[in-house]
Amino acid sequence: MSEPVIRSVPRRRSGPVPAPYGTWPSPVDAALVAAHDGRPEYAGAVGTELWWTEPRPAEAGRRALMRLRPEDGTAEEVLPAPWNVRNRVLEYGGTPWAGAPREHGGPLVVFTHFTDQRLYALEPGAAGASGSPAAGPRPLTPLSATGGGLRWCDPVVLPGRGEVWCVLEEFTGERPTEVRRVLAAVPLDGSAAADRAAIRELTTDEHRFVTGPRLSPDGTRAVWLAWDHPRMPWDGTELKLARVSDGALTGVRTVAGGPEESLVQAEWAPDGGLLFVSDRTGWWNLYRAAAPDPDDGRPGPVDARPLCPREEEFGDALWKIGLRWFAPLEDGLIAVLHGRGGLRLGILDPATGELTDAPGPWTEWAAALAVTGTRVTGIAAGPRRGWELVELDTRTGRGRTVAAHHRDLVDPAHLPEPEPLTVSGPGGREVHAQLYPPRSPDRTGPPGAAPPWVIWAHGGPTSRAPAVLDLEIAYFTSRGIGIAEVNYGGSTGHGRAYRNRLRGQWGVVDVQDCAAVARALADRGLADRARLAIRGGSAGGWTTAVALTGENGTGGLFACGAVYYPILDLTGWAADETHDFESRYLESLVGPLEEVPERYRERSPVTHADRVRVPFLLLQGLDDVICPPVQCERFLAAVRGRGVPHAFLAFEGEGHGFRRADTISRAVQAELSLYLQCFGVERDDVPRLELRP
Repeated sequence: MSEPVIRSVPRRRSGPVPAPYGTWPSPVDAALVAAHDGRPEYAGAVGTELWWTEPRPAEAGRRALMRLRPEDGTAEEVLPAPWNVRNRVLEYGGTPWAGAPREHGGPLVVFTHFTDQRLYALEPGAAGASGSPAAGPRPLTPLSATGGGLRWCDPVVLPGRGEVWCVLEEFTGERPTEVRRVLAAVPLDGSAAADRAAIRELTTDEHRFVTGPRLSPDGTRAVWLAWDHPRMPWDGTELKLARVSDGALTGVRTVAGGPEESLVQAEWAPDGGLLFVSDRTGWWNLYRAAAPDPDDGRPGPVDARPLCPREEEFGDALWKIGLRWFAPLEDGLIAVLHGRGGLRLGILDPATGELTDAPGPWTEWAAALAVTGTRVTGIAAGPRRGWELVELDTRTGRGRTVAAHHRDLVDPAHLPEPEPLTVSGPGGREVHAQLYPPRSPDRTGPPGAAPPWVIWAHGGPTSRAPAVLDLEIAYFTSRGIGIAEVNYGGSTGHGRAYRNRLRGQWGVVDVQDCAAVARALADRGLADRARLAIRGGSAGGWTTAVALTGENGTGGLFACGAVYYPILDLTGWAADETHDFESRYLESLVGPLEEVPERYRERSPVTHADRVRVPFLLLQGLDDVICPPVQCERFLAAVRGRGVPHAFLAFEGEGHGFRRADTISRAVQAELSLYLQCFGVERDDVPRLELRP
C-alpha cells in the first residue's frame, strides 16, 4: 500500500500572516472528514487471530468484518459488500460477532447482518488462507417481520455444545416497548434458520435487559448482568450467577449490584475467581470475589475485594452490550482501562494492586480489549492520532500499532491541540471541557481580535467527549473557528456524584454548564463574545435546542446553533416516540411523567419555539427510531412564520447518527455555512446554506 499524500496549503516563508478568523485556507475538506468518519469497533481474539469491525462511509456506512493475517500481519476484509456486521439490539447495537478456533479447517465465526438482523455462521478456511469463504455465510436464525427481525448480540461460540449462546431481543408487538430479552442458545447446524422453536431460551424474561453470558473456565457456571426499567445500566444493575447443567442455566441468583449500584462488566479469572466492575464507592472500580457456587444455598451478595481502589473510573456507561473495559490474562494479570476524564490502558497485578500504564502516544482506549496469551490488543487514539488497533506485549512492555494504522492525511500543523479546561458553574461546581483553539501554520488572527467559538454538547447525556484527533473538529479549527467540547454535569469520567448532577435536572445543568464554558472563554479574551455558537447531536441536540430557546440564562449568548437528530418534545418522547432502552430514561433525567407533567412541557424546546431568536440548522435522519423525525416536524411547525432564519436537512437512509459519506460531507458543509453567515465571514469555497424564515 502506498503512503498517502499529505495535504497542505502553500506555506509562506515569512511565517503565518494575519487573516480574519473563518477565512483561513485548509486542507481538511468535507470529503476528507466523511471518508474517515467512524472508528474500528469490537476487537476480539479468535484463537491467536485478531478480528474486528471497520466503518465504510463510502459504502452506505456498512461495517466490514476484518481479520489480521497471522503469517504476515496484514489486515484483510473477510466479507465483501453488502455484508454489514452490525445489529440493532437496544437500537445502538451490541457486540455483533464472536468466534472460536477449531483443530481443522480454520475458525468458526458467527455474526449478525444488519439488513435482516439474522445470525450467520462463517467458516473462512484455514488460518492464513483467504478470508473469503467459498460457500459464503449460512443463516442460523429465522427471519421475523415484527420489530425489524429477531435481534442477536454478544455471542459466545461453543463448538463442543454445537451452539452459540447470546442475547435475543424479540419484539412481541408493533410498539417499540413491546419487546423481551433473554439469553438463548442457537444451534450451529442451521436447524433454527427456519424454525423459531429450535432456539432454546436459557433464561426467562424476568428482567427487561440482559448482557451476554460469560462461562467459567471449567464451563460449569455462567454470569451476566441484568436490569429493569426505569433504571439505566449506569444507575443500577444486578450480577446474575447460575449453574450450567446439561446445557441449561439453573439456580440463578443475584450475587452483586442493586438499584443504586452500577456494574458494567463481569468476567472470570483463569483460576475461577469472579471479576467485576462496580461503582459501589462512587467510582467504577474493579473487584474480585472467590469462585462462587450457585448451589451453596447462600442468599445475597458475595464477598468481594477491590483490586485497585482509586477515585478513578475503571469502566464507563454501558451503552452497548458486550463492551470490555478489562480482560484477564492467563498469568493472572489483568488488562484494565482506567482514569479520570479519559481511559488509558494499564496492567494490574491483582495480588499487589500495582498498576503499570502502557507506554505510547495513545491517551484514550475504547472498551474493546482482547487478549491472546501475554498480548493485549485494544482500539486507541490520542490528540495527534486517530483510532487504531494497538497491541501491548506484557512481557516486554512494548506497544505497537497492528492494524487501522494512523496516517497523517494532512500536515499535522493544521490539526488542533486539545487543552483541558475546568471552569466554575452555578454554585461553584466544577465543569470540565476540552478546548480546540483555531490552528494553522500559515494564518493567525488579526491583531487584538478574538476568534469565534462553537460549544459542542455531546450526546448521551450520560457519556463524554474524548480528547482525541477528530477531523470534523479540525475542519473548523483549521479555518479559524474554535471548538469547545463540554463534559457537562451528568457526563461520565468523573465519578457517580458528577453523573448524578443531571438527575431531575436535564435541560438545566447541561445547558448552564455549556453556557459557563462559553462565558469563561469570552471573559478570558479567548473568544469573541458576539460570535459564539452551540451545536450537538441526540441528547446534545436537546441541550443545543434548549439553549437556543433562552432557557436557564442563555438568552442572547449564542449567535446561532446546529441541532443534529435531537429530542425536542419530552412528552412525546416519553409516549412511544423512542426505543425501549431509553423509554424510561426521562424518569431519572426529568422525573416521572405522571408526577411532573408540567416539567416535561416547560422544559421542551417545542413548547418555547417562540423564544428562538437566532438562526439555526436542524439535521435529521429519516430512519431514526431513537429521535424520530416527527419531533423535528413538530418543532419546525412551531417556528415557521416567526421570522427566524433556519434550514432543515433530512437524509434518507440515515438513522441515529450519520454514517454515509455523502450525508456527513453535506452536514459539515452546511454547518460551516451557518457559522460563516452568522459570524459575518465571507469565503467562496463552501456551498451556501439557504436560511429561510
